[in-house]
Amino acid sequence: MKVMVYTQPKLPYAPDELSPAISQETVDFHYGKHEKAYIDNLNKLIENTEYADMDLEDIIKKSDGPLFNNASQAWNHIFYFFSFSPDGGGEPTGDLRKAIDDQFGSFDNFKNEFVEAGVKLFGSGWVWLAKDSLGKLFIVQKSNAGNPLTDGLIPLLTFDVWEHAYYLDYQNRRADALKKLWSIVDWDVVSSRY
Repeated sequence: MKVMVYTQPKLPYAPDELSPAISQETVDFHYGKHEKAYIDNLNKLIENTEYADMDLEDIIKKSDGPLFNNASQAWNHIFYFFSFSPDGGGEPTGDLRKAIDDQFGSFDNFKNEFVEAGVKLFGSGWVWLAKDSLGKLFIVQKSNAGNPLTDGLIPLLTFDVWEHAYYLDYQNRRADALKKLWSIVDWDVVSSRY
């Protein structure tokens, strides 16, 4: 049996390069410590189990409890941090932009609905832009470690609404934190997922 050992990928930018949207201190704690803990826990939990040789997405779709929480959080955080670039911001183009305009009326309407969904999510979790197999877009709220993969959807973009994602920089101002993330979204990456 092949045994997977999950490792934390190196970010494609320096920890201070997302500032002021996300400070170096937050990147160091959030990706450096929180994400590392999820990956370390995941590796311990899959050892000598049926999940030991599964891809991470399959573990998320088939597990529950602590294993699901750590697997999904490991995946979610990599997906989140790899959606950003110091040269990000602007607006999407191509097929994704057309789908956003068709379904939400405009890019600004989409951004407002997305942030509102993140602000209104009670407690900790994630707000996602996901699509179905036909390309229809959905704004999805997920509590705790939730991920649209469990609903058969394909994630395109996520904003983390756990307090550890923004508290050092924005304290309790979740809406301000979410709005600032638009300035670093790498639309080339997000569009490639569509």
